[in-house]
Amino acid sequence: MVVLVTVENAATARALGETLVGEELAACVNVVPGILSIYRWQGAIERSDELLCLVKTTRAGLERLRARIVELHPYDVPEILALPVEAGHAAYLDWIAASVRAPGG
Repeated sequence: MVVLVTVENAATARALGETLVGEELAACVNVVPGILSIYRWQGAIERSDELLCLVKTTRAGLERLRARIVELHPYDVPEILALPVEAGHAAYLDWIAASVRAPGG
């Protein structure tokens, strides 16, 4: 799974990424700077400079990852979009599976 999460600054992205990888909820978190988000919030159109975190995890680990992001994230309603990975380099996919702690493990 690839999970998209936007954050407001580099410090938050770094802390989130290090926690998720450190707790074996994600194999890898890529931080992409320079995102301009345009969205509707509480009836108004907003614009925010953000960073995008691309979080790699397993389907089995997704719910624990989602819950931890909600716990750590400073936004009232954090973006957490999980996209299934249909194919990829087998060795990389195996590395993700080996790097994410299985539920109950």
